[in-house]
Amino acid sequence: MGAFLYVFLPVLGVYTCISQYLLRNPQVLHKKKRTAFWAKHISHRGGSGERIESTMEAFTHAVEMGTDMLEMDCHLTKDGHVVVSHDENLLRQMGCDVTISSLKLEDLPLYKEQLEVAFYAGRFSSGSDRKIAQLEDVFKTFPDTPVSIEIKENNLQLIQKVSDLVKRYNREAITLWASEKSLILEKCCKINSSMPYSFSMNRGISLLLLFYSGLLPFVPLGENVLQFYLIPIINRWFRGKSLTPGVRLKTKKKLFVHLFVCNENEDIKAALKLGATGVMTDYPTLLSTYLCKNRSQD
Repeated sequence: MGAFLYVFLPVLGVYTCISQYLLRNPQVLHKKKRTAFWAKHISHRGGSGERIESTMEAFTHAVEMGTDMLEMDCHLTKDGHVVVSHDENLLRQMGCDVTISSLKLEDLPLYKEQLEVAFYAGRFSSGSDRKIAQLEDVFKTFPDTPVSIEIKENNLQLIQKVSDLVKRYNREAITLWASEKSLILEKCCKINSSMPYSFSMNRGISLLLLFYSGLLPFVPLGENVLQFYLIPIINRWFRGKSLTPGVRLKTKKKLFVHLFVCNENEDIKAALKLGATGVMTDYPTLLSTYLCKNRSQD
């Protein structure tokens, strides 16, 4: 046993030193990758706590409040229009048990007059705009605003149409592919490899395993952004205490970390303390106020 430790411990020490060095200097092993756009202030569903989610009114308000990026989900109507909506089924949002894919654009119902904020139980938003937005209108209205587009459906036609719109409006450098599913992200990147893309759920878990094992510096990463729940948010779902893991998330692998959904000052503070490069919120005014007041601490 003594002889084993005599050999093992020095090897472990050398491995740890090399791993830490390469983590800080990834260019030693990997080619320099394209950096995705920077976004510190991110509006979840356009800021669904202050206006009805995913409407043009919500997006406009978020941009006016100084957001760096709009986060949204897209689906395809029966007649081939790409619309912005978190759900494919419209029961929660509109009170109608129908799917977007079964309706033509002109037949889509209006949002409810008041809509509960998904990540803030008991809080509701309202607004004068209750119409489902088209992705093309978002691109036309905010040509210079970065956008994260989550694709939930394994639908090649939807992915292709989103890619076509991105190319038409010359937005490949400021539009992010996102999906929880690896298979969908693979198809997104195959159709348009010029757009940056985020980690899927499985790839995100793999990233953490690689980080804790020290193998991360040795593995090339194609992804540009890690979008993940802030741990206290998950804990609240299970009625537990808000716990913050003792690890900072920054690396020098040109990787941006966006933590969500931060709807209280304590959440924003916790996300930034963890090293998040971007904070995603349903309340763009709250986040702007916090960042302005704490600018000297960044």
